[in-house]
Amino acid sequence: MDKILLERIKSNFIEAYRIIAINKVRTFLTALGIIFGVAAVITMLAIGKGAEKEILSQLELVGVNNIVIEPIPDDADENDSEEDNNEEGAATEQKRFSKGLDLLDVASIDKIVPSVKLSSPEIIMDTYVINKGRQNSVKLIGITNAYFQTSNISVGRGSKFSNEQSNNAMPVCIIGEKVEKKLFTGESALGKQIKVKDVWLKVVGIIEEKLISEKAQENLGIRDLNQDIYIPIKTFLVRYKDRKIIHDKAIDYNQIIAQRQGGPKKRIPRGNYHQIDRLTIQVNNSSELKGTAEVISRMLKRKHNDILDFEISIPINLLKQQQKTKQIFNIVLSIIAGISLLIGGIGIMNIMLASVLERTKEIGIVRALGATRQDVIWQFLSESILISLGGGIIGVILGIIASFGLEKITGIETILTLGSILLSFFVATVVGLVFGVFPARSAANKRPIEAIRHE
Repeated sequence: MDKILLERIKSNFIEAYRIIAINKVRTFLTALGIIFGVAAVITMLAIGKGAEKEILSQLELVGVNNIVIEPIPDDADENDSEEDNNEEGAATEQKRFSKGLDLLDVASIDKIVPSVKLSSPEIIMDTYVINKGRQNSVKLIGITNAYFQTSNISVGRGSKFSNEQSNNAMPVCIIGEKVEKKLFTGESALGKQIKVKDVWLKVVGIIEEKLISEKAQENLGIRDLNQDIYIPIKTFLVRYKDRKIIHDKAIDYNQIIAQRQGGPKKRIPRGNYHQIDRLTIQVNNSSELKGTAEVISRMLKRKHNDILDFEISIPINLLKQQQKTKQIFNIVLSIIAGISLLIGGIGIMNIMLASVLERTKEIGIVRALGATRQDVIWQFLSESILISLGGGIIGVILGIIASFGLEKITGIETILTLGSILLSFFVATVVGLVFGVFPARSAANKRPIEAIRHE
């Protein structure tokens, strides 16, 4: 019985292929909707997978439960308003003087805010490194060991800073792999000395290389961590510079000169007077991010004499907004794909109905020779399924080309998977099956005698 059924199905598909081969142009035009619909489905899924991978990689870079605090430098023009030149305005400005973002703020946050798990201050300086007569531009970063956890990076070789090295401001450093390759080609940098600006530093660790795309660096303000040199934050303040001391002394000196010349105290722009350049706070749970950010904002504003000279951001919220935008884009593309498939299905149904009218006499003869209603239904369903599958194959090829082309032209990462291709075939088959049922039933319901008499 099963063998007979298989033979019938096989013969139906062979006959369907013969009919389709006779009407190549009409079949291709019928399948256009399926072709574009399947191509759109594959492209949509590829974009969705690429976006998901990008979001996950960016989450790994910024940390899931991180809050980032960045200082705002005072870059105001010296003569930007008349108010800055009168004594009353100067007195008010002097009264509302902010000490800037510093390590005392970090200590206060750790002590007062219970939801804070880790705090990682950073001081960043563009400088140069010299080794064996070669000079390269680098970023020198003053950090604590908490930085490695909040930034999701690890020391692959060597070790992190010891308590003795951190507390005693010892001249040690941890470098990125790219720095090692530039300065120590073909050899290990561990235990060796490098000269960063005017200070000799001993290399105690090499961080594992981490791939960071240019897009991630631009969107999230992330540096290429593989090209930086890291030192204990106390080493930075003692052996390089402490902006908190330098800027305050410079302003005091300028005010003294102004008074000696008989003029009023003027508001002098302080530039970047903050002791630290970035502060990353990691909380215990992501649900505490917003509340913790608000508490820290109020606390810092109070400590800075109500001057808002810092900016607080939650990277995960920025990523969620990006993800939402990409999801909207995928939904729009899904709608377009759905409309294309619907149009393709309607096209198949119209052509099959027209085919039923054209072949009414043929249907009558087949029925008169003993074919059952089920045989006729299977005959027309086979044709619609073949048209759909043919369109699906072309659509898959077009979708793969579109995915790669989109990545090359726009830079949007796309990831093709076997699942998306199989889903496209499934959708194409279902469309052919669903929209072929009505024409097939219409053909099967014709009475043999009336169908033979049909002109």
